[in-house]
Amino acid sequence: MNSIEIFEKYAREYDAWFDENRFVYESEVQALKKVLNKIVSRNSRGLEVGVGTGRFASLLEIKVGVEPARSMADIARKRGIEVYEVRAENLPFDDSSFDFVLMVLTICFVQNPVQVLKEARRIIKRGGHIIIGMIDKESFLGRLYEAKKGESKFYSVANFYSLREVLQYLKELD
Repeated sequence: MNSIEIFEKYAREYDAWFDENRFVYESEVQALKKVLNKIVSRNSRGLEVGVGTGRFASLLEIKVGVEPARSMADIARKRGIEVYEVRAENLPFDDSSFDFVLMVLTICFVQNPVQVLKEARRIIKRGGHIIIGMIDKESFLGRLYEAKKGESKFYSVANFYSLREVLQYLKELD
């Protein structure tokens, strides 16, 4: 199965993880709030690419998301997110449509991360921001997740990248 099929089939199990691991989830939300509060204004228009079930977007007041797995998108819609069921490599938005784009682990599950970043850059306004939440494959946690990939239906289809690799991808956008 590819990542979209996995998330399609196991959307409820994925969503339940956030309740079962509330401390981790709330810590991640607080970290993202700190970042967003520093770089975007209250009335900024944001997009979450890989919105999943809308857990982050709903608490971060992001109203629009992209999610290719229908069952995940349906749950996000119940949380009040306007979801476009498309792949991140080809976003259906005009150039300079958003003040910021958020991706939480999305980079690990897309087919072409450079194209996803190009699309994110295309749709953000001048002076806008791309916020990437990721597990650095060179970190302790990254090495642990990589070693246990076979034990997780979700991470079995993930491609972990180092911070250095993602920064190189971002440099290639220019």
